[in-house]
Amino acid sequence: MSEESKRREALIYHAKPTPGKIKVVPTKKYATQRDLSLAYSPGVAAPCLEIEKDKEAAYKYTAKGNLVAVISNGTAVLGLGNIGPEASKPVMEGKGLLFKIFADIDVFDIEVDTEDVDAFIETVKNIAPTFGGINLEDIKAPEAFEIERRLKEELDIPVMHDDQHGTAIISAAALINAVEIAGKKLEDVKIVISGAGAAAISCSRLYQACGTKRENMVMLDSKGVIRDDRDVLSSEKAEFATHRKIDTLHEAMIDADVFIGLSMADIVTPEMLLVMAENPIVFAMANPNPEIKYQLAVDTRKDIIMATGRSDHPNQVNNVLGFPFIFRGALDVRATKINEAMKMAAVKALAKLAKEPVPEQVNIAYGETRLTFGKEYIIPKPFDPRLIAEIPPAVAKAAMDSGVAKHPITDWERYKDSLLLRLGSDNKLIRLLLNRAKLAPKRIVFAEADQLDVLKAAQIVHDEGVAIPILLGRKETIKELMAEIEFDADIAIIDPKQEEENERKNKYAKVYWEQRSRRGVTYYSAQRLMRERNYFAAMMVNEGDADGLISGYSRSYPSVVKPMLELIGMAPGVTRIATSNLMMTKRGPLFLSDTSINIDPTAKDLAKIAQMTSSIVKMFGLDPVMAMVSYSNFGSSINDRASKVREAVSYLHRHYPEMNVDGELQTDFALNDDMLREKFPFSKLVGKKVNTLIFPNLDSANITYKLLKELNEAESIGPIMMGMRKPVHILQLGASVDEIVNMTAIAVIDAQHKEKLDADQANQK
Repeated sequence: MSEESKRREALIYHAKPTPGKIKVVPTKKYATQRDLSLAYSPGVAAPCLEIEKDKEAAYKYTAKGNLVAVISNGTAVLGLGNIGPEASKPVMEGKGLLFKIFADIDVFDIEVDTEDVDAFIETVKNIAPTFGGINLEDIKAPEAFEIERRLKEELDIPVMHDDQHGTAIISAAALINAVEIAGKKLEDVKIVISGAGAAAISCSRLYQACGTKRENMVMLDSKGVIRDDRDVLSSEKAEFATHRKIDTLHEAMIDADVFIGLSMADIVTPEMLLVMAENPIVFAMANPNPEIKYQLAVDTRKDIIMATGRSDHPNQVNNVLGFPFIFRGALDVRATKINEAMKMAAVKALAKLAKEPVPEQVNIAYGETRLTFGKEYIIPKPFDPRLIAEIPPAVAKAAMDSGVAKHPITDWERYKDSLLLRLGSDNKLIRLLLNRAKLAPKRIVFAEADQLDVLKAAQIVHDEGVAIPILLGRKETIKELMAEIEFDADIAIIDPKQEEENERKNKYAKVYWEQRSRRGVTYYSAQRLMRERNYFAAMMVNEGDADGLISGYSRSYPSVVKPMLELIGMAPGVTRIATSNLMMTKRGPLFLSDTSINIDPTAKDLAKIAQMTSSIVKMFGLDPVMAMVSYSNFGSSINDRASKVREAVSYLHRHYPEMNVDGELQTDFALNDDMLREKFPFSKLVGKKVNTLIFPNLDSANITYKLLKELNEAESIGPIMMGMRKPVHILQLGASVDEIVNMTAIAVIDAQHKEKLDADQANQK
């Protein structure tokens, strides 16, 4: 994709279908006149009067306690500089989005049109009663230091300038672990800091709080080494001026143990790395391009411990590991500030978390057999679901211990449970899926590539490195559409109806004929079928010319399933195929089966569907907790439709006791643990969060998933085909571009999974 295309795509993303990235939604009922009279006049008077008597009551009756202001004047926007308040608004909205999806914190972004420090501070102080916390963003130094210092002194709510402290907290956690791995001590390491802005100063101060010594630090700005004999120095730079008579970065790197880069790309050379001490620690955090390229650094020094700000290398120093969770903990105890004790608690919690066993979900997402503490894993991954349950409690406890918490927590287990519930439908799982697919992209055939939405999806997965698309369809149409959307990549385009494909068609036809010649298939009919794109695509996968396929956008589901079953067939030991839809709901990911294939499955079929769905859930790195749903609860109906569900559960309990499955259950009991515990305390599902529903028939499953999708705007991935010998996935008619992209990621992951299974079986032989 050209730079102009990327620019236009970004503009469309921010403009359509609704301008911007965040919105305000009601949290109370508003359907009736009674609701409105409570929400506004006259009912609103009651909480107003309570707050007048006690300002702290605002936390009880308003959204203040979960509301953070992201405030900037746009004077130091990352990579863009002083672009002004209006131009900084998309960045501030983006920060608000991150607060919401990682920690369920609501945000108003505030852009202030002044570069005057006093005016800026006065503005923030005047609007502060609205908020539970203030996140300062993209304000240039040295003004940023004074603004944060004064606001922390003059306000009684948490204030943090993330540009200063976010990188400091994350990199400090990484530094603690890196120094331990290198076999050194914090008080002894010699540190070179390239950069002298707000982040560099904050990092240096926090490293000292962790145990490093100022006399062991050398800081550089654009003029070179900051020495104490330089004529003009700001108070912040003077704090880290060295007495050493050196001038250059190369001189500073001699025998240094640690390099901290917060400056610009490619200023560190291999020669500089070679003069560093044994087991050098290099945090090259300039974005998007680090001070030295990752591969060049690790090729130069095999003993290096390397971190960058990039997601495509190990040890990403990413602020999203910090600020959402720090504010979450601060808000939850109504802290009056974010102090050094709270920041240090976040540092220690992050460092400790990296040493603990990594959930399988994270291993799978990053394509690792087992992530373990070491040179390539010194800080947690941004998608680690444990972050929200570990960092906020540590911060909250530090706030309580340091005397700045107005609302102490007493039940820590309950608090952790409430944090986990905030994970909700923020689509982390989708990001994990795409990330996992990118680790080993596979060749995926798009059987309807002459449809615009299918081609757009193919363009996205190509540009993002999710898959290697192969485009099937009318070649001229595909080329015209590619020109229209500026998809100018060198990609295979195949039209099965053109003569140039005759050799391959004849090859596929012969294989197909030999397989089905005793089932009424002639060689001529096989040749004719190979002109059909779904038969051709299936044979490409069958013969190893592709790793998986996507079809079904423009054709009915049964008409696409038929050739897949004929040509590819079911996996060994499978007697019936089925599908599952992954729904991203407010309560988290929810798998629904069978949504597309089996109209009225038997009890034995239901048991098999449950087993296959269990495998799919595990493929996503989740532990399956399965409810077999019906209109009845545990034998309350003797009707055959309920009885078959009960029979399927009984079969699974007898033969697969390790499975977390129970039923038959009505859906509300399956999803509401309080209801289940009260009425059916004997259930295997009590105390567990159900993430999988197995339905008794196609009607109920298909209707449910489409209702969730349309009424609750729950994102759907699927139908995910289960039980096929090869990675074949069929879209619902008219699937959206996003749905096609997500299904392509599933096809890639399915291909990765099957490839691993084949390799394991080969090794066993």
